[in-house]
Amino acid sequence: MQQSRQAVSGADGHRKGCFVLSGKIVIVGGRPLRGELPVYGAKNSVLPILAAAVLTSGASVIKNCPALSDVGASLNILKYLGCGVTFADRTVTVNADAACGGPIPDGLMREMRSSIIFLGALLGRFGSAELSAPGGCEIGLRPIDLHLDALREMGARIEESHGRILCSCPRGLRGAELSLSFPSVGATENILLAACAAEGTTRIYNAAKEPEIEDLAAFLIKAGADITGAGSAEIVIRGGKPLTGCEHTVIPDRIAAGSYLAAGAITGGSVTVVGAEAKHLRTVLPIFRAAGCEVTELARGIRIEAPERLTAVKYIRTMPYPGFPTDLQAPLCACLCTAKGTSIIRETIFENRYKHIAALTRLGADISLESGCAVIRGVDSLTGADVEAEDLRGGFALLLAALAAEGRTTVRHTAHIERGYENVCAVLQAAGAQIAKE
Repeated sequence: MQQSRQAVSGADGHRKGCFVLSGKIVIVGGRPLRGELPVYGAKNSVLPILAAAVLTSGASVIKNCPALSDVGASLNILKYLGCGVTFADRTVTVNADAACGGPIPDGLMREMRSSIIFLGALLGRFGSAELSAPGGCEIGLRPIDLHLDALREMGARIEESHGRILCSCPRGLRGAELSLSFPSVGATENILLAACAAEGTTRIYNAAKEPEIEDLAAFLIKAGADITGAGSAEIVIRGGKPLTGCEHTVIPDRIAAGSYLAAGAITGGSVTVVGAEAKHLRTVLPIFRAAGCEVTELARGIRIEAPERLTAVKYIRTMPYPGFPTDLQAPLCACLCTAKGTSIIRETIFENRYKHIAALTRLGADISLESGCAVIRGVDSLTGADVEAEDLRGGFALLLAALAAEGRTTVRHTAHIERGYENVCAVLQAAGAQIAKE
């Protein structure tokens, strides 16, 4: 593993340059945003695609890749495994020909929740994998039992001991009929990766339908995989075909797009989110319209024009795609803090995804938790305060509230936010926000 360990040293140095996130963000609110807010490749697409590159021979060229800390963490894992990796001009090139597998250290695994996605790829490529439980935001249980149970049905032997997961498949992976009790995105992705290397046909019932699943399948198909049904509840993978590196452009980040639409909405602004795909936000755009915004779908993105004050939205419930995304629950919650009337949001995916509420109340919001719902009674205005981000989407919700608040707000622990939003201060500054990282 000498080659891999040298690569990690280089990756750490890269992380200390491009990907290091520190300190706090200071916002002076009360300015309507006007202009263009760009979105780039979807974080939740590029991470499994980077893992999928382990299965290929030759170079995989992945375009429209965002410069996020989670991407940096994935590149560190690839380098540790012995892959050749370059990242420039939003393009990642991965060559896994010299990859040597081996246990992934805890420190690398715990940099992000999505690191578990390497499990299926490593089993498929090397027939074994050893890693620890993943890290990242503490937004509630993300049990990996669905991942492990599916891989066991495909022939893997899995032991869990002292926080480590040890996997092997001495007779190789084999296709299987797999029914998921919940349409888990991560489990669907891990099965897709493992099934591409398995002998025979794998069928996933109750598969996740997210656009990011379709994007991963599109990359694998370009590499030579035989996959049908991605984006539906039943996916069929005919495995055992050699995969070759290919070129792929990652889809736009629908969660970042929805978050920036929220920035226009909460500030009473008029912004165009350039690169956003309206078809990926079909359950989100009607919410903004119901709140009084004019939303226009353009060839180059989505424009939102907001009234001076939003109108409350009676009831929103997070659901697996194509339902309202859990990742936009917190940003929308922030938007509704100053809306006229009372809004109710029910979070059904993650039980700890209301952590932002306490910080929003410090800014003057009137929110209570009642029977598992966030009841948001709109106030006339918010006031700046010193708050801390506790997770990625909740952290962005605090930025949104700060943009609308009177006075100065300091948001600390901003490493969470920058895991999913590239150059967030520069993007918002370009639209007129008074925001700076300190």
